Amino acid sequence: MSAVLQTRNLVKKFGGFVATNDVSLNIERGARHALIGPNGAGKTTLINLLSGFLEPTSGEVVLKGEIVTKLAQHQRVKRGMVRTFQINCLFAEMTVLEAVSLAVCERLGLGGHWWRPLAAQRDAVDEAAALLASLHLADVANEQTRNLAYGKQRLIEIALALAAKPQVLLLDEPAAGVPTSESRELFETIARLPREVTILLIEHDMDLVFRFADRISVMVNGALLTENTPDEIARDKRVKEVYLGEALDG
Repeated sequence: MSAVLQTRNLVKKFGGFVATNDVSLNIERGARHALIGPNGAGKTTLINLLSGFLEPTSGEVVLKGEIVTKLAQHQRVKRGMVRTFQINCLFAEMTVLEAVSLAVCERLGLGGHWWRPLAAQRDAVDEAAALLASLHLADVANEQTRNLAYGKQRLIEIALALAAKPQVLLLDEPAAGVPTSESRELFETIARLPREVTILLIEHDMDLVFRFADRISVMVNGALLTENTPDEIARDKRVKEVYLGEALDG
């Protein structure tokens, strides 16, 4: 396997505060890679740097062998990297099918024709419907997104991201705010995504992380403490001391 996403000595400073400190990360193609650590460890800042939401103070971001450090967010999306946020960003007044169809239209370069009836964009609608079916969301396709349970809304956000046909999907706490009964379904759906989609996620629920991830990186105080398989991470005394014991107890 080869790395599809890398950081090289990535640093982000906000004044005198170092949010990410010399982070070098390799995400293998097809991986289910989790990023864990205490609050304030720099995890979301790292995702923001990867996606172009923030520009690093120094270091590089490499996507599929191309240095993308200076590229805007939409340019990284076109190159195959898409992210979700901790807080949902949905089209509340639209139905689920309308929202995902609009995302497909945007990828196809038809976003400027959003005012046309969706029936005129049959291919986009068909693709959106197939995507919703693959995520077990066909039964809510005609519901307004604002009326759905929060766990379903998180899945809709993932559907919107997948409409861009990413090769790398960055998920920032996909189960945040989702009831336990819904978070299991959410992660089961994510786990069924094809291996053509590489996933890097931040998540605090260690039960979900250890069931999902095949590789885990641990951040502390803006730096990478260690990276290993879930079994090795669970046995690592340093991880237990700074985070894991507390996370499992909580």
